[in-house]
Amino acid sequence: MPKDHIPPEQDRQQAEGSREKAEETRQDAEEHRGITEEKRISAESGRNEAEQFRRFAEEAREVRDQHRDALETFRQERERLREAGETARAAGEEARVAAEAARLAAVEAVQATAETLQATLENMKVVEEMRRTLRDIVAVNRLDPSSN
Repeated sequence: MPKDHIPPEQDRQQAEGSREKAEETRQDAEEHRGITEEKRISAESGRNEAEQFRRFAEEAREVRDQHRDALETFRQERERLREAGETARAAGEEARVAAEAARLAAVEAVQATAETLQATLENMKVVEEMRRTLRDIVAVNRLDPSSN
């Protein structure tokens, strides 16, 4: 048998083998296509998940920044209140000193008034004594006609 002539049975077997190989290759290609599609879907899912995590991280940074701003505002308010408290304490101390000075001035004024009233009373006693003396002199002069 010549080389280029293949018996029909062998030709049929070769054709069947080629068909089986072609079918296996087609199935492998479809399987590979399916795996590639799964990997593409998985990669897309991974990208979506990474994007979602990136957004979560960005939101977390924004919340952190808001918390920092709130803390800074809180610190500033606390410092302002501390300064206001210190100012109020100093004003209270000044008011206490002023109240003590006013109390002492009032005590001195009461003492001065008492001293003035005492001096006035003494002067009134002297005046009253002088009146009595003058009355007595007038009475003696009335009784003694020779002194006129």
